[in-house]
Amino acid sequence: MRAVILALAMIWTVGFWPGTARAQELSALARLEPAGSSITQTGPALEITLVLSQPVPWRVRLMADPPRLVLDVREVDWTGIDRVPRAGITDLRAGVFRPGWSRLVAELPGPFRIRTAGMDTEGGTHVRLVLEPTTAETFAASAAAPEPAGWALPAPADLPKPTRQGEGPLVVVLDPGHGGIDPGAERDGFTEADLMLTFARELKEVLLRDGGFVVVLTREEDVFVPLETRISVSRAAGAHVFVSLHADALAEGEAVGATLYTLSDEASDAAAKTLAERHDRADLLAGVDLTEQDDLVATVLMDMARTETMPRVDRLALALEGAIKGAELKMHRHPIQEAGFSVLKSPDIPSILIELGFLSSERDLARLRDPAWRAKMAAAVRDGLTAWAAQDAALSGLRRQ
Repeated sequence: MRAVILALAMIWTVGFWPGTARAQELSALARLEPAGSSITQTGPALEITLVLSQPVPWRVRLMADPPRLVLDVREVDWTGIDRVPRAGITDLRAGVFRPGWSRLVAELPGPFRIRTAGMDTEGGTHVRLVLEPTTAETFAASAAAPEPAGWALPAPADLPKPTRQGEGPLVVVLDPGHGGIDPGAERDGFTEADLMLTFARELKEVLLRDGGFVVVLTREEDVFVPLETRISVSRAAGAHVFVSLHADALAEGEAVGATLYTLSDEASDAAAKTLAERHDRADLLAGVDLTEQDDLVATVLMDMARTETMPRVDRLALALEGAIKGAELKMHRHPIQEAGFSVLKSPDIPSILIELGFLSSERDLARLRDPAWRAKMAAAVRDGLTAWAAQDAALSGLRRQ
């Protein structure tokens, strides 16, 4: 396979190479191979060649003050970047840009434009960029270009007013995994992002028809939504429960059936620390102003909130398992598992990830494509949420007495 290098008509270029791993959750999805990578200068032109261990989604643009080229990739371990030969640039640095994305920054000696950019996958994975000098006016216009449609965040949704659990409809935030420049797993022309958006829309309709739910989707179309933004949507919606929807693929072995994931104990401390360091303090805990608190205080408060939330999440997983099995739908041989998925890290909103199936399984893919199966699964999820909400409200009442 070969991704042809194209001349750029605009300064932005965004590309992706679909894979079967859950790109949202993995670290170091690809590795830089410094031995074959280089930055060279031929006359006034600069050529950047980066050799990676495998194809990844990527985008490139120019930024000003100082002039620099920025390459965002999903996701690369940049170990060895200090050994890459470099000529004609002022500085080169790389690291984590945001969860799931890495960034390479090359400071330029002056105004440049991107003449060509592309990813060549024949005989290995090579990202090749050619830059040439340009006028200050042209560079400034390019650097000021807006985010591309596939990268920019979706417009804010109309969100319901927060209500206390047990005092009104259950506020459910459905999170169709992946989207936009991140298609997730793929098989036979079907992507995880599209399949999950379809199911989320159908599940939303089932929940709304029930009458006991208010439903908000983290994305209503095929757009990229950063992981931290998905948590922010839940907070803004006053979510009583957060349900992330996925359909992974495994490169080795065989996995079949739905799986329920909760946040592992081992991931909890790291989650609190990461949220305290990175997240908007207004989004961390409902009803608690952490904007003036340091990381240690914020982390302790989140740990306290999670102590109460985690038993609720365990009961949520059991309620969903009972409803799905009660509907005689196929589940994984280990139906409830733990993981450190970023979207499960809200300390006070019960959050669960439902792996509806595995695209690496032909049977699971057939089920995900079957409207009748999806309707049956949506009804089971509704029943599980209903049973959990009733139990949770009763226990909450006992705690307040």
